[in-house]
Amino acid sequence: MTVDPLFVAHRPWSSPLRRPRMSNDEDVRPGLSLTSRYLSRDGVPVIPVSGELHYSRVPRDRWADRLRQMRAGGVTVVASYVFWLHHVPVPGAARFDGNLDVAAFIDEVHRAGLDMVLRVGPWCHGESRNGGFPDWVQQAPVVHRTDDPAYLALVSEWFGQLGRAVDGRSLLGVQLENELYDQPGHLVTLKRLARAAGMEAPLWTATAWGGADLPEGEVLPLYGGYGDGFWVDADAPWDPTFRDHYFFSHLWDDPGIGADLRRLHEARLSTAQPRTPSALFPPATCELGGGMATAYHRRPRPTALDVATIAHCKIGNGSAWQGYYMYAGGTNPQHAAGAGADGDVALDMQESHATGYPNDLPRLGYDFHAPIGESGLLAASHASLRRQHAFLAAFGDRLAEMPSTLPLVRPGGVDDSTTLRWALRSDGDSGFLFVAWHQPHFPLPAYRGARFRVALGTTELTLPAEPIDIPPGTIACWPLRLTVAGARLDWATATALTVLPGTPRTATPAAPAEVSMPAAPAPVSAPAAPAPVSAPAPVSAPAAPAPVSTLVLVASPGVEATFAIDNRVARIEPSLEPVRISDALDLLVLPASVADSIWVVENGPARRLLLSDDELRWGADGRIEVITSGSPDVRVYNPAAGFVALPLSGAATGSESTARTDLVRPAGRAVPVAYGKFDGRQSAPAPATFDELAAVYRITVPQVPDDVDAVLHIEWAGDVGELRVDGHPATDRFWDGSAWTVDLRDAGWHPGADVTLHLLPLAAGSTVSLPPDAHDRLHPVDGQLLALDRVRLLARATYREVFPSDRQS
Repeated sequence: MTVDPLFVAHRPWSSPLRRPRMSNDEDVRPGLSLTSRYLSRDGVPVIPVSGELHYSRVPRDRWADRLRQMRAGGVTVVASYVFWLHHVPVPGAARFDGNLDVAAFIDEVHRAGLDMVLRVGPWCHGESRNGGFPDWVQQAPVVHRTDDPAYLALVSEWFGQLGRAVDGRSLLGVQLENELYDQPGHLVTLKRLARAAGMEAPLWTATAWGGADLPEGEVLPLYGGYGDGFWVDADAPWDPTFRDHYFFSHLWDDPGIGADLRRLHEARLSTAQPRTPSALFPPATCELGGGMATAYHRRPRPTALDVATIAHCKIGNGSAWQGYYMYAGGTNPQHAAGAGADGDVALDMQESHATGYPNDLPRLGYDFHAPIGESGLLAASHASLRRQHAFLAAFGDRLAEMPSTLPLVRPGGVDDSTTLRWALRSDGDSGFLFVAWHQPHFPLPAYRGARFRVALGTTELTLPAEPIDIPPGTIACWPLRLTVAGARLDWATATALTVLPGTPRTATPAAPAEVSMPAAPAPVSAPAAPAPVSAPAPVSAPAAPAPVSTLVLVASPGVEATFAIDNRVARIEPSLEPVRISDALDLLVLPASVADSIWVVENGPARRLLLSDDELRWGADGRIEVITSGSPDVRVYNPAAGFVALPLSGAATGSESTARTDLVRPAGRAVPVAYGKFDGRQSAPAPATFDELAAVYRITVPQVPDDVDAVLHIEWAGDVGELRVDGHPATDRFWDGSAWTVDLRDAGWHPGADVTLHLLPLAAGSTVSLPPDAHDRLHPVDGQLLALDRVRLLARATYREVFPSDRQS
C-alpha cells in the first residue's frame, strides 16, 4: 500500500485536559491558570513568549530601553538569572544597588507591561564563573547542589537576602536551580526555602533537558533547543542533538545542552527519564537559542533563519510557551560588587579554563548573537522572530487548543534531506499547516511538486490547487479553514501574521479591490417556498458603515500566494494594498520583500501594523519610538487609505560617519598557533600575552550630541579584540567573521576620552572552529590574519510618535 507522503489526518488530544495543583490549588493568582495543555488568563488560553535578559549584565539606565525592544519583538515575559556571584562575591552583606537592584528591575519590567520570571539558582550557569557560585561558596566544605545541611545553610542565607530584596513583588514564575539532573528531592527543598524567604509565584519551573529526574507535580518542566553550540569540541561535526531541532517532533528533551558540564558533574540517573513532558503540564521552553555564545575554541554564528526555523518547528510541535536564551545580550561585570578587607575584589566573571570549565569565554562581552545585541542594536533574528510572535499574539488563543499532529511519512533521521518536514496543529475543524525546509551546514535542495492533503474531521483539504516547489529556506504557517470576521478561508499558501481589528469604511475611493473568483457550484436543494406577502419596509436613515477586519498574511519567497474560499481558488499578487474577500473582511498579503520591515503593535487602543527598516520600540501605551542613524521612515496601515506616514517629532539628527583610526602600535612577534589547552580544547591567551602581542589602534570619535546614542560598528579580522576607554577595558570579542558593535556611552566614553582598540592576530594554522566565511578569510593567509577594515560611528537619534491628543493639547 502506497502512503501519500504529504497526507496528514488530525489527531485529537491523547488525554483529557488536566489541571495540576500548581496555580490552581497552590499559589493561586486570580485570572491565571495552568492546564496540561496551556496557560490561560481570565479564561482565555495564551502562548507566552519569554526572553532572557540579565539585569546585572546590562547598565541600569538601559533597562527601560531593552524592555521596550523586547516588547517590540513580541516578548511578553522577561526571564533573568539572579547570579549569587554578582551580588555576594565575598562573605558579608549582599548588594542590591545599581545594576544589581533586582527589585528596581522587576518594577521596570512591570512598568513595561511585561511579566517576570526569576531564575534564582542558586547554581545558574549562564556562562558565569562557578556557575554563579561566589568563590567562597564554591570553596566551602559542603556537598554542593544537594540537601547537605551545611550547603542548605548557605542557600538559606542567600535566599533570605534575595527574598528581602524582592520584597513580595509579583512574579509569574521562579526557576529553581539549573540543569540539575538527579536530585528531585533537592528541588523540592529549594522550593521550600524560596517560599520561606518570601518568594512567591503561580509557576515554579525547572530545566528538564538531559533526562532530568524532576519531582512530579512540583515544577513545570522546561525544555530548550539550540541548532549549534560552543560546548562541543572544535573539530566535532554538526552534532545530531543540534540537527534534531530542524525537524518536527514530539520529543522535547535535548540531551546535548550542557553535556560537557554534565560530564564534569558526573550526574547519575538511576532510571531513564522520558523525553516528553509530564502528563500534568504542557510542552514549554525556556532556552530556545536566540543566538549562541562564542567560546575561544569554537565560534558558531547562527543566522536569523537558523534561529527562526527552530522556533517555528517548536510551535508546530505543539509548544505552549516559547522561551529564548538569550534574547538580549550584555556585558559581564568587571569586578564583583562588594568589598573585602583589602577593598573591591576583582574577579573574571565568566566561565573559563582557569576556573575548571571546559570552555574559555570572553571576559566581558556576552553578546550571544542575540536578537538584541550587547550594544543594543537589533540583529536580523529580531525581525524573523517578531513575525512569529505576532502570529502567536493574534492566534494563540486558538492555537493553544490545537494539538500537534505529525504526518505518517516523516524523515528517517537527521541525515534525511529529501522527505519534507511539516506538521499540523488543528482542533479537528480548523488549523495551521507548518513547513520548515531549512538547515545550516548541509543545505537542502528544492522540494519539488508539493501538494498537501489534510483531513480535518469529515473534511479533507487539498492544497494548493496545483503542485508547487518549496525552495530551501522556506518556513511557512498556512491557515486552514480559518474563520475571521464571519468569513471562512479554506486555505492559503501565505504565512498567517495577524488580524487587524474591524474599522468602518469611510473613504469609498480607497476601498480595496475585489477578488475575482470562479463561481462555486450551486448546491442542490428543494424548490423554494413562495415568499410570504409583507408590508413595505419603513424608510430609515442610512446605516453606519459596517466594520471591516483585515487578515494579514506574508508571502514566502518563491511560493505563489493562492487561497481558496468555498472551494474557489484565487491567486493573489502580494501587495501593500488589501483585497476584499467578504463584506466584513479584507485580505492583505504582504510581499516577502518587506517581511523584515514588519512590526505589529499589540499595545495602545488597538492592534496596528507598521512597516519600517528603522528600529521601533514602544511601551505599554503603544506610542512608537523610532531609533535611526538616518531619516526616519515609518508607515502605519490605515484600513481606509493603505500605508500612510506615521507622524513623528524629534529634534536630534542621526548620522553615519567613518571614524578615524590610527595605528598606535603594530602587533608584536608572530602569534603562536595555540596558547595552551585544557581538556583538549584551545585556551584563550592570558591578559599579559594579549597585551604583548596585540596591535593597538586609536579611534577618534567625532562630536556627538548629548541626546544621540553613539555606536561603533567595527569590521575587523583576527583572533581576540578588546575595546578600552581611557585605558580601562570596556568589552571584548572573539572574532567570528561578524561585525562588532559597541555602544560608546555604555562603554564609559565621554567627550575627550581616549578610545583604543586592541586586536590580536590569528595564526593561519589555528585549529579554532570558525564559521565558513571567517574560515575562508583565514585559509589563504600566510602567517597570521589581522585586519581593521572599517570603523563607522552610528549616531542614533530618537523620534517619537505624535498622538492626536498631542495636537489637541
